[in-house]
Amino acid sequence: MADNNATKDNDYGKTVIATEVVAVIAGLAASEIPGVASMTSGFVDDLTSTLGMKSSKRGVKVELVDDVATISVSIVVEYGVKIPEVADSLRSSVIESVQGMTGLTVDEVNIYVQGVHLEKEAKEAGEEI
Repeated sequence: MADNNATKDNDYGKTVIATEVVAVIAGLAASEIPGVASMTSGFVDDLTSTLGMKSSKRGVKVELVDDVATISVSIVVEYGVKIPEVADSLRSSVIESVQGMTGLTVDEVNIYVQGVHLEKEAKEAGEEI
């Protein structure tokens, strides 16, 4: 059963890491990858952004079981990029960031490409033809 938090115990006490923290770390790592135009999300995050609130975990879902994270990331890529290369870079960055900052084990980073972003000039050039 998935927990909402990861707990690390030692001789001096415990550290509890919320899944929201893991999602923010993963989201920031993913958004820094060249070729990722934006993070996508479902209805709740769309409503949140409509109301003027920003979320660094937009498009990221985290499941924690026994301090092992499964992370799902939904993105929009830039037109013309090689999607498998962007996905590999994103996956590596998310794993390195989450494991490095939290000490959790990341067993999966599932990437869902939800769309392709076209530059405004590219759209206009296409319309002129």
